[in-house]
Amino acid sequence: MKIYTRTGDSGDTALIGGQRVPKSHPRLDAYGTLDELNSILGILRLHTSSQTMGDDILRLIQKDLFVVGAILANPASNLSEAVSLLFAPEKMEEDIDRLTALAPALKTFILPAGCLATANAHHARTVCRRAERLAASLFASSEAPQWVVAYLNRLSDWLFALARAENAVAGITEETL
Repeated sequence: MKIYTRTGDSGDTALIGGQRVPKSHPRLDAYGTLDELNSILGILRLHTSSQTMGDDILRLIQKDLFVVGAILANPASNLSEAVSLLFAPEKMEEDIDRLTALAPALKTFILPAGCLATANAHHARTVCRRAERLAASLFASSEAPQWVVAYLNRLSDWLFALARAENAVAGITEETL
């Protein structure tokens, strides 16, 4: 199988199911941003500590993002129920509590800085928020299932907790405002 197909050379692409849309279509913005997020998570995996278990969990999240991306790439997938995910929002909430316990109590705003894992986690968090906004926009026009927005919202919370935990286990004091 060749990597190049030339079918997108005119500025359009096929969604799952064969429908062709312009590459500027909001659906492509949404799942393209998930692809960007997934790539950043690959970088983040290089820097997480074993104490946060970030690498193991990020691997699950990367697989989940492929599932979510496929759903966004499929106009026929108006699922009202979430599909089976490896790191579902309920698991994320439990893990947010675990990660939060590793870091000092949050009393003020913090700057997104610190060790490499923290910097990459904050970068991933901001891209995740963009993906959430794009998915929410699709949902507003009835083109995306609501649970996708909830998943991305929870994921950005988890990435924030991971960023704080990574600084804590690295012994780096967070910069506050």
